[in-house]
Amino acid sequence: MIPTRLFDLIYYQAANYPQKSAVKAWEDQQWRAYSTAESIDIIESLACGMIQKGVKSGTNVGIITHLGSPTWNFIDFALQMIGAIPVPLHASASTKQIEYILKDASITICFAADEPLAKLLIESSKTTGLNLEIFLLTNSQNYPSWENFLGNKNDQIELSFRKNQVKPEDLATIIYTSGTTGDPKGVMLSHYNILCNINSTAVLLPIYAGLRTLSYLPMSHIFERMVIFTYWMVGANIHYAKSVTTILEDLQKVRPHYFTTVPRLLERVYEKLMLETKKGGVVKKLLLKWAINLGERFNPHRKIAPWFWIKRKIVDLLVYRKWRNLIGGKVKGIVVGAAALQPRLGKLFSAAGIKIREGYGLTETSPVVSFNRFEPGGHHFGTVGFAIPGVDIRVVNKDENDEGDVQVKGPNIMMGYFNKPEETAKVIDKDGWFSTGDRGKFVFKHFLQITGRKKDIFKTTTGKYVAPYHVEQVLKSSDLISQCMVLGASRPYPGVLIIPNFNHLEVWCKANNVHWTGPQFMVLNPKVMARIALEIKEKNEHLSKPEKVRQFYLLHKEWSAKTGEYGPTLKLIRAAIRTKYSKEIEKLYASKDNLVPK
Repeated sequence: MIPTRLFDLIYYQAANYPQKSAVKAWEDQQWRAYSTAESIDIIESLACGMIQKGVKSGTNVGIITHLGSPTWNFIDFALQMIGAIPVPLHASASTKQIEYILKDASITICFAADEPLAKLLIESSKTTGLNLEIFLLTNSQNYPSWENFLGNKNDQIELSFRKNQVKPEDLATIIYTSGTTGDPKGVMLSHYNILCNINSTAVLLPIYAGLRTLSYLPMSHIFERMVIFTYWMVGANIHYAKSVTTILEDLQKVRPHYFTTVPRLLERVYEKLMLETKKGGVVKKLLLKWAINLGERFNPHRKIAPWFWIKRKIVDLLVYRKWRNLIGGKVKGIVVGAAALQPRLGKLFSAAGIKIREGYGLTETSPVVSFNRFEPGGHHFGTVGFAIPGVDIRVVNKDENDEGDVQVKGPNIMMGYFNKPEETAKVIDKDGWFSTGDRGKFVFKHFLQITGRKKDIFKTTTGKYVAPYHVEQVLKSSDLISQCMVLGASRPYPGVLIIPNFNHLEVWCKANNVHWTGPQFMVLNPKVMARIALEIKEKNEHLSKPEKVRQFYLLHKEWSAKTGEYGPTLKLIRAAIRTKYSKEIEKLYASKDNLVPK
Protein backbone atom coordinates (compact mmCIF):
# COMPACT_ATOMS: atom_id res chain seq x y z
CA MET A 1 0.00 0.00 0.00
CA ILE A 2 1.42 3.37 -1.05
CA PRO A 3 -0.07 6.37 0.82
CA THR A 4 -2.03 8.67 -1.49
CA ARG A 5 -3.84 10.64 1.23
CA LEU A 6 -2.22 11.95 4.40
CA PHE A 7 -4.29 9.76 6.72
CA ASP A 8 -3.02 6.71 4.80
CA LEU A 9 0.30 7.27 6.60
CA ILE A 10 -0.98 5.76 9.85
CA TYR A 11 -2.09 2.60 8.08
CA TYR A 12 1.18 2.49 6.16
CA GLN A 13 3.05 2.53 9.50
CA ALA A 14 0.80 -0.21 10.88
CA ALA A 15 1.44 -2.42 7.85
CA ASN A 16 5.19 -1.85 7.64
CA TYR A 17 6.64 -0.51 10.91
CA PRO A 18 4.14 -0.98 13.77
CA GLN A 19 5.49 0.78 16.86
CA LYS A 20 4.84 0.27 20.56
CA SER A 21 5.63 3.96 21.04
CA ALA A 22 4.56 5.68 17.82
CA VAL A 23 3.92 8.98 19.58
CA LYS A 24 4.67 10.08 23.13
CA ALA A 25 4.01 13.11 25.33
CA TRP A 26 4.09 14.33 28.93
CA GLU A 27 0.60 13.72 30.31
CA ASP A 28 -0.52 13.67 33.95
CA GLN A 29 3.06 14.11 35.19
CA GLN A 30 4.42 11.17 33.21
CA TRP A 31 5.44 10.20 29.69
CA ARG A 32 2.48 8.58 27.97
CA ALA A 33 3.16 6.43 24.90
CA TYR A 34 0.61 5.56 22.21
CA SER A 35 1.25 2.55 19.99
CA THR A 36 0.45 2.58 16.29
CA ALA A 37 -2.58 0.37 16.86
CA GLU A 38 -3.89 2.49 19.75
CA SER A 39 -3.38 5.67 17.76
CA ILE A 40 -5.41 4.30 14.85
CA ASP A 41 -8.17 3.19 17.24
CA ILE A 42 -8.40 6.71 18.76
CA ILE A 43 -8.29 8.39 15.34
CA GLU A 44 -11.07 6.22 13.91
CA SER A 45 -13.13 6.70 17.05
CA LEU A 46 -12.71 10.47 16.74
CA ALA A 47 -13.67 10.37 13.08
CA CYS A 48 -16.81 8.39 13.86
CA GLY A 49 -17.69 10.80 16.66
CA MET A 50 -17.25 13.76 14.33
CA ILE A 51 -19.60 12.13 11.82
CA GLN A 52 -22.17 11.53 14.57
CA LYS A 53 -21.98 15.17 15.64
CA GLY A 54 -22.58 16.39 12.12
CA VAL A 55 -19.15 17.47 10.93
CA LYS A 56 -19.54 17.42 7.17
CA SER A 57 -17.03 16.97 4.37
CA GLY A 58 -15.49 20.31 3.42
CA THR A 59 -16.05 21.84 6.88
CA ASN A 60 -13.15 24.03 8.00
CA VAL A 61 -12.13 23.21 11.58
CA GLY A 62 -9.63 25.28 13.57
CA ILE A 63 -6.81 24.04 15.83
CA ILE A 64 -4.81 26.43 18.00
CA THR A 65 -1.99 25.26 20.29
CA HIS A 66 1.48 26.41 21.30
CA LEU A 67 3.11 23.14 20.23
CA GLY A 68 2.25 19.67 19.03
CA SER A 69 0.87 16.69 20.90
CA PRO A 70 -0.50 13.20 20.17
CA THR A 71 -4.00 14.68 20.41
CA TRP A 72 -3.08 17.21 17.68
CA ASN A 73 -2.14 14.29 15.41
CA PHE A 74 -5.30 12.37 16.25
CA ILE A 75 -7.59 15.33 15.49
CA ASP A 76 -5.66 16.19 12.31
CA PHE A 77 -5.92 12.67 10.87
CA ALA A 78 -9.55 12.22 11.97
CA LEU A 79 -10.64 15.43 10.22
CA GLN A 80 -8.84 14.38 7.04
CA MET A 81 -10.55 10.97 7.09
CA ILE A 82 -14.02 12.47 6.96
CA GLY A 83 -13.08 15.06 4.35
CA ALA A 84 -13.08 18.01 6.78
CA ILE A 85 -10.30 20.61 6.51
CA PRO A 86 -7.92 21.25 9.45
CA VAL A 87 -7.07 24.97 9.71
CA PRO A 88 -4.22 25.55 12.19
CA LEU A 89 -4.02 28.97 13.85
CA HIS A 90 -0.79 30.43 15.22
CA ALA A 91 -0.97 30.80 19.01
CA SER A 92 1.12 33.98 18.71
CA ALA A 93 -1.32 35.59 16.24
CA SER A 94 -3.10 38.80 17.22
CA THR A 95 -6.80 39.02 18.01
CA LYS A 96 -7.32 40.86 14.71
CA GLN A 97 -5.52 38.15 12.71
CA ILE A 98 -7.49 35.33 14.37
CA GLU A 99 -10.73 37.25 13.81
CA TYR A 100 -9.88 37.54 10.12
CA ILE A 101 -9.07 33.80 9.77
CA LEU A 102 -12.21 32.66 11.62
CA LYS A 103 -14.34 34.81 9.35
CA ASP A 104 -12.48 34.10 6.11
CA ALA A 105 -12.56 30.32 6.63
CA SER A 106 -16.06 30.33 8.24
CA ILE A 107 -14.78 28.34 11.21
CA THR A 108 -17.50 27.32 13.67
CA ILE A 109 -15.60 24.52 15.46
CA CYS A 110 -12.17 25.03 16.97
CA PHE A 111 -9.89 22.95 19.20
CA ALA A 112 -7.73 24.91 21.66
CA ALA A 113 -4.86 23.78 23.83
CA ASP A 114 -5.99 25.54 27.01
CA GLU A 115 -8.32 28.13 28.51
CA PRO A 116 -6.19 31.23 27.70
CA LEU A 117 -6.26 30.28 24.00
CA ALA A 118 -10.00 29.55 24.24
CA LYS A 119 -10.54 33.05 25.64
CA LEU A 120 -8.46 34.47 22.79
CA LEU A 121 -10.76 32.68 20.33
CA ILE A 122 -13.88 34.02 22.05
CA GLU A 123 -12.53 37.57 22.02
CA SER A 124 -11.57 37.23 18.35
CA SER A 125 -14.94 35.78 17.31
CA LYS A 126 -17.16 38.51 18.79
CA THR A 127 -17.47 40.49 15.55
CA THR A 128 -17.49 37.55 13.12
CA GLY A 129 -21.15 36.69 13.51
CA LEU A 130 -20.17 33.03 13.82
CA ASN A 131 -21.44 30.70 16.52
CA LEU A 132 -18.06 29.28 17.54
CA GLU A 133 -17.86 26.00 19.47
CA ILE A 134 -14.59 25.48 21.36
CA PHE A 135 -13.22 22.17 22.60
CA LEU A 136 -10.12 21.97 24.79
CA LEU A 137 -7.27 19.50 24.54
CA THR A 138 -6.93 19.72 28.34
CA ASN A 139 -9.49 19.08 31.06
CA SER A 140 -11.57 22.08 32.08
CA GLN A 141 -14.83 22.78 33.89
CA ASN A 142 -15.52 25.77 31.64
CA TYR A 143 -15.19 24.19 28.21
CA PRO A 144 -16.05 20.79 26.69
CA SER A 145 -13.20 18.40 25.93
CA TRP A 146 -12.02 17.01 22.61
CA GLU A 147 -12.92 13.61 24.06
CA ASN A 148 -16.58 14.53 23.53
CA PHE A 149 -15.96 13.58 19.90
CA LEU A 150 -14.83 10.05 20.72
CA GLY A 151 -17.52 7.87 19.16
CA ASN A 152 -18.45 4.24 19.58
CA LYS A 153 -17.25 3.43 16.05
CA ASN A 154 -20.75 2.32 14.98
CA ASP A 155 -20.37 4.47 11.89
CA GLN A 156 -17.62 2.37 10.31
CA ILE A 157 -19.62 2.06 7.08
CA GLU A 158 -20.07 5.82 6.87
CA LEU A 159 -16.40 6.32 7.82
CA SER A 160 -15.27 3.97 5.04
CA PHE A 161 -17.50 5.83 2.60
CA ARG A 162 -16.08 9.18 3.70
CA LYS A 163 -12.48 7.95 3.40
CA ASN A 164 -13.11 6.56 -0.07
CA GLN A 165 -14.51 9.92 -1.16
CA VAL A 166 -11.21 11.70 -0.34
CA LYS A 167 -8.97 11.95 -3.41
CA PRO A 168 -5.21 12.74 -3.52
CA GLU A 169 -5.88 16.03 -5.33
CA ASP A 170 -8.44 17.17 -2.71
CA LEU A 171 -7.78 19.99 -0.28
CA ALA A 172 -6.08 18.59 2.84
CA THR A 173 -5.49 21.73 4.91
CA ILE A 174 -5.52 25.51 4.84
CA ILE A 175 -2.55 27.17 6.49
CA TYR A 176 -2.64 30.93 6.89
CA THR A 177 0.46 33.02 6.39
CA SER A 178 1.54 35.33 9.22
CA GLY A 179 -0.01 38.40 7.60
CA THR A 180 3.03 40.60 8.18
CA THR A 181 2.26 42.75 5.12
CA GLY A 182 -1.54 42.74 5.26
CA ASP A 183 -4.31 40.25 5.94
CA PRO A 184 -3.21 36.62 6.33
CA LYS A 185 -3.53 34.50 3.19
CA GLY A 186 -4.91 30.96 3.42
CA VAL A 187 -2.54 28.58 1.63
CA MET A 188 -4.49 25.63 0.23
CA LEU A 189 -2.46 22.41 0.18
CA SER A 190 -3.74 19.12 -1.20
CA HIS A 191 -2.91 15.62 0.03
CA TYR A 192 -0.89 15.23 -3.16
CA ASN A 193 1.09 18.46 -2.55
CA ILE A 194 2.24 17.40 0.91
CA LEU A 195 2.74 13.70 0.13
CA CYS A 196 4.98 14.54 -2.84
CA ASN A 197 7.05 16.66 -0.49
CA ILE A 198 7.19 13.90 2.12
CA ASN A 199 8.26 11.27 -0.43
CA SER A 200 10.97 13.52 -1.88
CA THR A 201 12.30 14.48 1.54
CA ALA A 202 12.10 11.07 3.25
CA VAL A 203 14.66 9.54 0.88
CA LEU A 204 17.16 12.27 1.85
CA LEU A 205 16.88 11.77 5.60
CA PRO A 206 18.66 8.87 7.32
CA ILE A 207 15.68 8.44 9.64
CA TYR A 208 14.09 5.03 9.99
CA ALA A 209 11.76 2.98 12.16
CA GLY A 210 12.46 2.99 15.87
CA LEU A 211 14.65 6.09 15.98
CA ARG A 212 13.63 8.70 18.55
CA THR A 213 12.67 12.22 17.49
CA LEU A 214 11.71 15.29 19.51
CA SER A 215 9.24 17.94 18.40
CA TYR A 216 8.88 21.37 19.99
CA LEU A 217 8.03 23.69 17.07
CA PRO A 218 4.38 24.75 16.63
CA MET A 219 2.27 22.43 14.49
CA SER A 220 0.67 25.48 12.89
CA HIS A 221 3.89 25.65 10.82
CA ILE A 222 3.82 23.49 7.70
CA PHE A 223 7.53 22.77 8.30
CA GLU A 224 6.97 20.92 11.57
CA ARG A 225 3.71 19.38 10.47
CA MET A 226 5.23 17.90 7.32
CA VAL A 227 8.16 16.57 9.36
CA ILE A 228 5.73 14.86 11.76
CA PHE A 229 3.92 13.28 8.79
CA THR A 230 7.32 12.02 7.59
CA TYR A 231 8.04 10.47 10.99
CA TRP A 232 4.72 8.62 10.79
CA MET A 233 5.62 7.33 7.34
CA VAL A 234 9.05 5.93 8.27
CA GLY A 235 8.02 4.67 11.72
CA ALA A 236 10.20 7.00 13.78
CA ASN A 237 9.09 7.49 17.40
CA ILE A 238 7.73 11.00 17.98
CA HIS A 239 8.24 12.64 21.38
CA TYR A 240 6.56 15.98 22.05
CA ALA A 241 8.35 18.44 24.34
CA LYS A 242 6.64 19.35 27.60
CA SER A 243 6.78 23.04 26.73
CA VAL A 244 8.89 25.57 24.84
CA THR A 245 10.72 26.38 28.10
CA THR A 246 11.88 22.80 28.80
CA ILE A 247 13.66 22.00 25.53
CA LEU A 248 17.11 21.25 26.97
CA GLU A 249 15.56 19.20 29.77
CA ASP A 250 13.45 17.26 27.27
CA LEU A 251 16.44 16.67 24.98
CA GLN A 252 18.34 15.12 27.87
CA LYS A 253 15.36 13.00 28.93
CA VAL A 254 14.25 11.79 25.47
CA ARG A 255 17.80 11.53 24.04
CA PRO A 256 16.53 11.90 20.46
CA HIS A 257 18.41 10.84 17.35
CA TYR A 258 16.91 13.68 15.30
CA PHE A 259 14.97 16.87 15.85
CA THR A 260 13.99 19.98 13.95
CA THR A 261 14.68 23.47 15.18
CA VAL A 262 14.98 27.12 14.30
CA PRO A 263 18.40 28.83 14.43
CA ARG A 264 17.49 30.80 17.54
CA LEU A 265 17.76 27.72 19.78
CA LEU A 266 21.24 26.92 18.44
CA GLU A 267 22.23 30.58 18.83
CA ARG A 268 21.23 30.43 22.48
CA VAL A 269 23.24 27.25 23.02
CA TYR A 270 26.23 28.96 21.36
CA GLU A 271 25.78 32.08 23.50
CA LYS A 272 25.77 29.88 26.60
CA LEU A 273 28.99 28.17 25.48
CA MET A 274 30.67 31.50 24.72
CA LEU A 275 29.63 32.83 28.09
CA GLU A 276 31.34 29.87 29.74
CA THR A 277 34.63 30.86 28.06
CA LYS A 278 34.52 34.13 29.97
CA LYS A 279 33.79 32.59 33.36
CA GLY A 280 35.46 30.05 35.57
CA GLY A 281 39.15 29.31 36.00
CA VAL A 282 41.92 30.10 33.57
CA VAL A 283 42.30 26.48 32.39
CA LYS A 284 38.55 26.13 31.70
CA LYS A 285 38.47 29.43 29.80
CA LEU A 286 41.43 28.48 27.63
CA LEU A 287 40.09 25.01 26.91
CA LEU A 288 36.65 26.27 25.88
CA LYS A 289 38.13 29.05 23.77
CA TRP A 290 40.38 26.51 22.06
CA ALA A 291 37.40 24.23 21.37
CA ILE A 292 35.35 27.07 19.86
CA ASN A 293 38.21 28.43 17.75
CA LEU A 294 38.99 24.95 16.47
CA GLY A 295 35.33 24.33 15.68
CA GLU A 296 34.83 27.59 13.79
CA ARG A 297 37.87 26.76 11.60
CA PHE A 298 36.57 23.27 10.84
CA ASN A 299 36.08 22.69 7.12
CA PRO A 300 34.12 19.49 6.40
CA HIS A 301 35.02 19.73 2.70
CA ARG A 302 38.76 19.45 3.12
CA LYS A 303 40.89 16.49 4.07
CA ILE A 304 41.68 16.81 7.75
CA ALA A 305 45.39 17.32 8.44
CA PRO A 306 46.90 14.90 11.01
CA TRP A 307 47.69 17.68 13.50
CA PHE A 308 44.13 19.06 13.26
CA TRP A 309 42.70 15.52 13.68
CA ILE A 310 44.73 15.03 16.88
CA LYS A 311 43.66 18.39 18.31
CA ARG A 312 40.05 17.65 17.51
CA LYS A 313 40.24 14.25 19.23
CA ILE A 314 41.63 15.89 22.37
CA VAL A 315 39.01 18.63 22.34
CA ASP A 316 36.30 16.07 21.63
CA LEU A 317 37.25 14.11 24.73
CA LEU A 318 37.44 17.17 26.97
CA VAL A 319 34.77 19.49 25.57
CA TYR A 320 32.70 18.36 22.56
CA ARG A 321 31.47 15.22 24.29
CA LYS A 322 29.91 17.40 26.99
CA TRP A 323 28.21 19.51 24.34
CA ARG A 324 26.65 16.42 22.79
CA ASN A 325 25.45 15.28 26.21
CA LEU A 326 23.82 18.69 26.68
CA ILE A 327 21.38 17.78 23.89
CA GLY A 328 20.94 14.16 24.91
CA GLY A 329 24.12 12.50 23.70
CA LYS A 330 22.47 10.49 20.91
CA VAL A 331 21.75 13.14 18.28
CA LYS A 332 22.64 12.01 14.75
CA GLY A 333 21.29 15.08 13.00
CA ILE A 334 19.45 18.37 13.40
CA VAL A 335 17.34 19.87 10.63
CA VAL A 336 17.10 23.68 10.64
CA GLY A 337 14.39 25.71 8.95
CA ALA A 338 12.31 28.92 9.12
CA ALA A 339 15.28 31.31 9.30
CA ALA A 340 18.95 31.45 8.27
CA LEU A 341 21.61 29.55 10.20
CA GLN A 342 24.90 31.36 10.76
CA PRO A 343 27.61 29.35 8.92
CA ARG A 344 30.03 29.53 11.85
CA LEU A 345 27.48 27.72 14.04
CA GLY A 346 27.14 24.97 11.46
CA LYS A 347 30.91 24.51 11.39
CA LEU A 348 31.22 24.59 15.17
CA PHE A 349 28.53 22.00 15.85
CA SER A 350 29.78 19.80 13.00
CA ALA A 351 33.27 19.82 14.51
CA ALA A 352 31.63 18.69 17.75
CA GLY A 353 30.08 15.72 15.97
CA ILE A 354 26.59 17.24 15.72
CA LYS A 355 25.39 17.26 12.10
CA ILE A 356 23.26 20.29 11.31
CA ARG A 357 21.58 20.62 7.94
CA GLU A 358 19.68 23.67 6.73
CA GLY A 359 16.82 23.61 4.27
CA TYR A 360 14.55 26.12 2.56
CA GLY A 361 10.91 26.33 1.74
CA LEU A 362 7.65 28.21 2.14
CA THR A 363 4.14 27.38 3.23
CA GLU A 364 3.14 27.65 -0.44
CA THR A 365 5.63 24.90 -1.37
CA SER A 366 4.41 22.29 1.19
CA PRO A 367 7.16 23.40 2.36
CA VAL A 368 10.55 21.96 1.32
CA VAL A 369 12.22 23.31 -1.82
CA SER A 370 15.88 22.58 -1.17
CA PHE A 371 17.89 20.81 1.49
CA ASN A 372 21.51 20.21 2.51
CA ARG A 373 22.13 16.47 2.51
CA PHE A 374 23.63 14.39 5.32
CA GLU A 375 25.93 12.36 3.07
CA PRO A 376 29.53 13.58 2.46
CA GLY A 377 29.76 16.44 -0.03
CA GLY A 378 26.04 17.08 0.14
CA HIS A 379 26.12 20.27 2.15
CA HIS A 380 27.64 23.73 2.25
CA PHE A 381 27.12 26.02 5.23
CA GLY A 382 25.77 29.40 4.22
CA THR A 383 23.47 27.77 1.66
CA VAL A 384 20.08 26.08 1.83
CA GLY A 385 21.24 23.07 -0.17
CA PHE A 386 20.01 22.00 -3.57
CA ALA A 387 16.60 21.08 -4.94
CA ILE A 388 14.85 17.99 -3.61
CA PRO A 389 13.75 15.37 -6.18
CA GLY A 390 10.87 16.50 -8.38
CA VAL A 391 11.35 20.20 -7.66
CA ASP A 392 12.91 22.72 -10.05
CA ILE A 393 14.49 26.00 -8.97
CA ARG A 394 15.50 28.91 -11.16
CA VAL A 395 16.86 32.40 -10.52
CA VAL A 396 15.53 35.09 -12.86
CA ASN A 397 16.09 38.83 -13.33
CA LYS A 398 19.71 38.48 -12.24
CA ASP A 399 21.92 41.44 -11.38
CA GLU A 400 25.67 41.85 -11.85
CA ASN A 401 26.30 39.53 -8.85
CA ASP A 402 24.16 36.74 -10.37
CA GLU A 403 21.54 37.37 -7.69
CA GLY A 404 17.93 37.31 -8.77
CA ASP A 405 14.37 36.32 -7.96
CA VAL A 406 13.96 32.72 -6.82
CA GLN A 407 11.19 30.78 -8.55
CA VAL A 408 10.08 27.19 -7.93
CA LYS A 409 8.10 24.60 -9.87
CA GLY A 410 6.94 21.14 -8.83
CA PRO A 411 4.09 18.96 -7.53
CA ASN A 412 4.47 20.58 -4.09
CA ILE A 413 3.24 24.00 -5.25
CA MET A 414 0.00 24.99 -3.50
CA MET A 415 -3.45 24.79 -5.02
CA GLY A 416 -3.76 28.54 -4.46
CA TYR A 417 -4.79 31.10 -1.84
CA PHE A 418 -8.20 30.51 -0.25
CA ASN A 419 -10.76 33.02 -1.53
CA LYS A 420 -7.99 34.97 -3.29
CA PRO A 421 -7.69 33.94 -6.95
CA GLU A 422 -6.16 37.32 -7.88
CA GLU A 423 -3.41 36.91 -5.29
CA THR A 424 -2.76 33.38 -6.57
CA ALA A 425 -2.38 34.65 -10.15
CA LYS A 426 0.23 37.16 -8.97
CA VAL A 427 2.60 34.44 -7.70
CA ILE A 428 1.99 31.44 -10.01
CA ASP A 429 2.48 32.02 -13.74
CA LYS A 430 0.79 30.16 -16.60
CA ASP A 431 3.67 27.63 -16.74
CA GLY A 432 3.36 26.77 -13.04
CA TRP A 433 6.39 28.70 -11.76
CA PHE A 434 5.86 30.05 -8.24
CA SER A 435 7.58 33.32 -7.32
CA THR A 436 8.88 32.95 -3.77
CA GLY A 437 9.56 36.63 -3.14
CA ASP A 438 13.10 35.71 -2.12
CA ARG A 439 16.34 36.83 -3.72
CA GLY A 440 19.15 34.33 -4.17
CA LYS A 441 21.85 32.83 -6.32
CA PHE A 442 23.48 29.50 -7.05
CA VAL A 443 26.90 28.81 -5.55
CA PHE A 444 29.11 25.70 -5.72
CA LYS A 445 27.33 24.93 -9.02
CA HIS A 446 23.88 23.94 -7.74
CA PHE A 447 23.62 25.02 -4.07
CA LEU A 448 21.05 27.76 -3.48
CA GLN A 449 21.99 30.73 -1.35
CA ILE A 450 19.21 33.03 -0.17
CA THR A 451 20.37 36.65 0.02
CA GLY A 452 17.17 38.28 1.26
CA ARG A 453 13.53 39.07 0.67
CA LYS A 454 12.82 41.06 -2.46
CA LYS A 455 10.42 43.37 -0.60
CA ASP A 456 13.01 44.07 2.12
CA ILE A 457 15.74 45.41 -0.20
CA PHE A 458 15.95 49.20 0.03
CA LYS A 459 17.72 52.01 -1.81
CA THR A 460 19.69 54.70 -0.01
CA THR A 461 19.70 58.32 -1.18
CA THR A 462 23.05 57.59 -2.83
CA GLY A 463 21.17 55.33 -5.26
CA LYS A 464 22.67 52.09 -3.90
CA TYR A 465 20.58 49.01 -3.12
CA VAL A 466 21.11 47.21 0.19
CA ALA A 467 19.84 43.77 1.23
CA PRO A 468 19.41 44.09 5.03
CA TYR A 469 19.25 40.33 5.59
CA HIS A 470 22.92 39.85 4.65
CA VAL A 471 24.10 42.79 6.77
CA GLU A 472 22.15 41.51 9.77
CA GLN A 473 23.73 38.07 9.48
CA VAL A 474 27.21 39.61 9.52
CA LEU A 475 26.41 41.79 12.54
CA LYS A 476 24.86 38.90 14.46
CA SER A 477 28.09 36.95 14.16
CA SER A 478 29.30 39.20 17.01
CA ASP A 479 29.06 37.79 20.53
CA LEU A 480 27.85 41.19 21.73
CA ILE A 481 24.91 41.47 19.33
CA SER A 482 21.86 39.31 19.97
CA GLN A 483 19.24 40.81 17.63
CA CYS A 484 19.25 43.59 15.07
CA MET A 485 17.41 45.19 12.16
CA VAL A 486 19.10 47.21 9.44
CA LEU A 487 17.42 50.38 8.12
CA GLY A 488 18.26 52.88 5.41
CA ALA A 489 15.47 53.38 2.88
CA SER A 490 15.65 57.00 1.63
CA ARG A 491 18.51 57.62 4.05
CA PRO A 492 22.12 58.41 3.08
CA TYR A 493 23.46 55.15 4.55
CA PRO A 494 22.42 52.07 6.59
CA GLY A 495 21.72 52.33 10.28
CA VAL A 496 20.79 49.55 12.68
CA LEU A 497 18.64 48.91 15.74
CA ILE A 498 20.50 46.55 18.09
CA ILE A 499 19.57 44.51 21.14
CA PRO A 500 22.90 43.58 22.74
CA ASN A 501 23.66 40.17 24.17
CA PHE A 502 23.45 41.32 27.76
CA ASN A 503 25.05 38.20 29.23
CA HIS A 504 28.22 38.79 27.23
CA LEU A 505 28.00 42.53 27.74
CA GLU A 506 27.87 42.10 31.52
CA VAL A 507 31.01 39.95 31.45
CA TRP A 508 32.78 42.57 29.29
CA CYS A 509 31.71 45.38 31.65
CA LYS A 510 33.07 43.59 34.71
CA ALA A 511 36.33 42.81 32.92
CA ASN A 512 36.73 46.47 31.89
CA ASN A 513 35.63 48.10 35.16
CA VAL A 514 32.38 49.41 33.73
CA HIS A 515 29.76 49.56 36.47
CA TRP A 516 26.90 47.20 35.64
CA THR A 517 23.35 48.18 36.58
CA GLY A 518 20.68 46.85 34.21
CA PRO A 519 19.99 46.55 30.48
CA GLN A 520 17.81 49.69 30.32
CA PHE A 521 20.67 51.76 31.71
CA MET A 522 23.59 50.00 30.05
CA VAL A 523 22.33 50.79 26.54
CA LEU A 524 22.82 54.48 27.42
CA ASN A 525 26.31 54.02 28.88
CA PRO A 526 28.90 55.88 26.71
CA LYS A 527 31.52 53.16 27.23
CA VAL A 528 29.09 50.45 26.14
CA MET A 529 28.09 52.48 23.10
CA ALA A 530 31.76 52.96 22.20
CA ARG A 531 32.37 49.21 22.52
CA ILE A 532 29.41 48.37 20.27
CA ALA A 533 30.59 50.98 17.77
CA LEU A 534 33.99 49.26 17.56
CA GLU A 535 32.26 45.89 17.13
CA ILE A 536 30.23 47.24 14.21
CA LYS A 537 33.38 48.78 12.70
CA GLU A 538 35.03 45.33 12.76
CA LYS A 539 32.00 43.69 11.10
CA ASN A 540 31.89 46.47 8.49
CA GLU A 541 35.16 45.09 7.14
CA HIS A 542 33.17 42.13 5.82
CA LEU A 543 30.63 44.33 4.01
CA SER A 544 30.69 46.26 0.76
CA LYS A 545 30.83 50.05 0.87
CA PRO A 546 27.06 50.59 0.38
CA GLU A 547 26.32 47.99 3.10
CA LYS A 548 28.55 49.46 5.82
CA VAL A 549 26.59 50.56 8.88
CA ARG A 550 27.28 54.16 9.91
CA GLN A 551 24.97 54.67 12.91
CA PHE A 552 23.18 52.52 15.49
CA TYR A 553 20.69 52.66 18.33
CA LEU A 554 20.70 50.29 21.31
CA LEU A 555 17.48 48.80 22.68
CA HIS A 556 17.12 46.87 25.92
CA LYS A 557 13.99 44.74 25.38
CA GLU A 558 14.36 41.47 23.47
CA TRP A 559 12.16 41.02 20.42
CA SER A 560 9.79 38.07 20.17
CA ALA A 561 6.65 36.86 18.40
CA LYS A 562 4.72 37.62 21.58
CA THR A 563 5.73 41.30 21.56
CA GLY A 564 5.12 41.64 17.82
CA GLU A 565 8.59 41.99 16.30
CA TYR A 566 8.69 38.44 14.94
CA GLY A 567 6.11 36.52 12.98
CA PRO A 568 5.02 32.97 13.87
CA THR A 569 7.87 31.58 11.73
CA LEU A 570 10.39 33.80 13.56
CA LYS A 571 11.03 36.21 10.71
CA LEU A 572 11.35 39.91 11.48
CA ILE A 573 8.19 41.94 10.95
CA ARG A 574 10.05 44.97 9.67
CA ALA A 575 7.05 47.22 9.19
CA ALA A 576 5.93 46.60 12.78
CA ILE A 577 9.42 47.37 14.12
CA ARG A 578 9.66 50.56 12.06
CA THR A 579 6.32 51.70 13.47
CA LYS A 580 7.01 50.67 17.05
CA TYR A 581 10.45 52.29 17.15
CA SER A 582 9.81 55.28 14.88
CA LYS A 583 11.08 57.76 17.50
CA GLU A 584 14.22 55.71 18.13
CA ILE A 585 14.88 55.51 14.38
CA GLU A 586 14.69 59.29 14.10
CA LYS A 587 17.11 59.61 17.02
CA LEU A 588 19.38 57.05 15.37
CA TYR A 589 19.93 59.28 12.34
CA ALA A 590 19.83 62.59 14.27
CA SER A 591 22.39 61.85 16.98
CA LYS A 592 26.16 62.14 16.61
CA ASP A 593 26.78 60.00 19.71
CA ASN A 594 26.14 56.70 17.94
CA LEU A 595 28.35 57.03 14.91
CA VAL A 596 30.48 54.07 13.84
CA PRO A 597 34.13 55.05 13.35
CA LYS A 598 35.41 54.68 9.79
